[in-house]
Formats: sequence, structure tokens, C-alpha cells
Amino acid sequence: MAMGEHQVRLHWTDQPYRWHVNHGDEVFVVLDGQVDMHSGPEGDERVERLHAGDAVVLRSGDRHRAEPVGEARVLVVERHDSD
Repeated sequence: MAMGEHQVRLHWTDQPYRWHVNHGDEVFVVLDGQVDMHSGPEGDERVERLHAGDAVVLRSGDRHRAEPVGEARVLVVERHDSD
């Protein structure tokens, strides 16, 4: 679903995402399951465990990757040209 320059996507995943940097802000919401959100500059990464109902805003330029703990369902709002 698109909203101007942004898109809303619902994901089911059980595999980690790759490290990436978005061109705009991203809202990441865990709907079901748990996700370890890795973020920060290379060599200074931090990990935050997100549970169902948790949300995080990743700012434009923030290096990050999501790694589900088992299966997870997530809602992502980001620019349509983001990786």
C-alpha cells in the first residue's frame, strides 16, 4: 500500500534481513513474535529485542538489520525507494 512517497508493508519472516541504510525514516512494528533489531555503525552495533506491540523509528541514514527470533510478523512503513 502506497501513501505518497511511503509504502506500508506487512511481512512474515523467519530469516534475518541484511544490513542496510534507508533513504528516509522507517517505522518498524512487531505484530507477532520477537525481533532483534541490530543498529549502529560498523564495530559499534547494539541489539534491542522487540516484542509484539513494540515499535522503533529508524532515522534516515541509520544502519540497521532485523533478525527475527523464530517466526515474526512485522509492519514496516518506509519510503518506496528504500532497500
